[in-house]
Amino acid sequence: MGKGKVFLVGAGPGDIGLITVKGLEAIKAAEVILYDRLANPKLLDFAPAGCELIYCGKLPDRHVLRQEMINAILVEKALEGKTVVRLKGGDPGVFGRVGEEAMALAEQGISYDIVPGISSGIAAPVYAGIPVTHREFGESFAVVTAHDKSKDGHPDLDWKSLASGIDTIAFYMGISNLPFICENLVKHGKTAATPVILIQWGTFGRQKVLEGTLGDIAEKAVVEKFTNPAITLVGEIVSLRKKLAWFEKKPLFGRQAILVRTGTEESRLAKELTAQGADVIEFPRWKRSTVAPDKGILARLSDYESILFTSPESVDEFFTILIEGKIDIRRIRADLFGGSTKSLAALKKRGFLAAPEPELETDGKLLIVGDSSIKGRPEYEDCDQFITSLKEIDMNFRPIFARMIEEAEVNTLIFPSAAAVQVMMEAGIGESLIPASLMDNAEIVALGEKTASALDEYGIDPDTIPTQPTKEALVDSLRKRT
Repeated sequence: MGKGKVFLVGAGPGDIGLITVKGLEAIKAAEVILYDRLANPKLLDFAPAGCELIYCGKLPDRHVLRQEMINAILVEKALEGKTVVRLKGGDPGVFGRVGEEAMALAEQGISYDIVPGISSGIAAPVYAGIPVTHREFGESFAVVTAHDKSKDGHPDLDWKSLASGIDTIAFYMGISNLPFICENLVKHGKTAATPVILIQWGTFGRQKVLEGTLGDIAEKAVVEKFTNPAITLVGEIVSLRKKLAWFEKKPLFGRQAILVRTGTEESRLAKELTAQGADVIEFPRWKRSTVAPDKGILARLSDYESILFTSPESVDEFFTILIEGKIDIRRIRADLFGGSTKSLAALKKRGFLAAPEPELETDGKLLIVGDSSIKGRPEYEDCDQFITSLKEIDMNFRPIFARMIEEAEVNTLIFPSAAAVQVMMEAGIGESLIPASLMDNAEIVALGEKTASALDEYGIDPDTIPTQPTKEALVDSLRKRT
């Protein structure tokens, strides 16, 4: 067995749109991913089915995996011939210990690429409306670690050079040492009136900022209970925020939503919500596997007068099965129907002008085409069913969802369909992955009356029903209530 390859990838500061093209390609090709706490877990959605996911980040006051163990796992998996990605928040070369990991690989003769990422010390200020350099405010910029193995946990720095020679300073993870930092900068030359801003969860929709000066920011941080992960930016350049703040002006900024998904359509919806400034957790992650097609149904395709496709995925899977089985498509004589606008669009791409499900007459011989989720649904129990794939929740993502929900302050639950209600109640709340208290404390959004009726069966009254079951109407309704 030959040796594999390792990619040491910077995931960027949080916003998944800030991943590099090369980094994303590495994730898509990975067989094993070791990921940190500060790497946005949504990036793992791009990993191939069956990819092994290993959490090796650090939670407050607790080390999950020591660095030596991480190095050993990288070597072990690569020696098994696998493509391995080490996914690290920000840039792996900026306080990311990538040098230690690369050295361990080099000593074993293992090939590796280092893929830079956007560092949070630059990105978080920009998302707060502050470029880290500006001709009028500062032409020098420094990134500094605010915690190390020095005495008392205080960073051992050349404070005089920082205070007198650097215009703008970004301290990484500096909240716990904030009094020490401010005291030393003032002691060595900065004025107490020097502007300071703390940026927590920079580039996420949950981004929070706290402004002050070297003289008062430490006290303000205690009052506001400000915590890491955060960047502390020091310098006159912070004053630009008053004119240049842009991210927090997005219409859905501050929305932290769980979007319940039953297929791929919801991911398009999540992308639009994110573009409008919301933080979106898509729950759950599904995986599909092939099933042996029902040859009996395929043999009598011409007998059906109507065929209903329940999802766009089922359209593609059905016609792939026909092609692979060398079944002449002209045997289909039925009228075709789509269970959603995306299903209709998928059929149109195949050259079929189908009708929406409400126009379906139930008198003739009907075939329902869908994945395994259509089994047991009462509206389809008296019809023939053709299962195109086995669809089930990817249990590999359970701990990832748990951590995402724990770190967020979810204030919105979005149900795009009636099926999504059942998924949430059974797989989310029923399995204790999602706190039941959210159903009482968060805003409940139902896309359409059918979805609202499904919620009503559980005794839940939605707070918001958009005028139309579209992403545009959803964004508009959430904007009005923000």
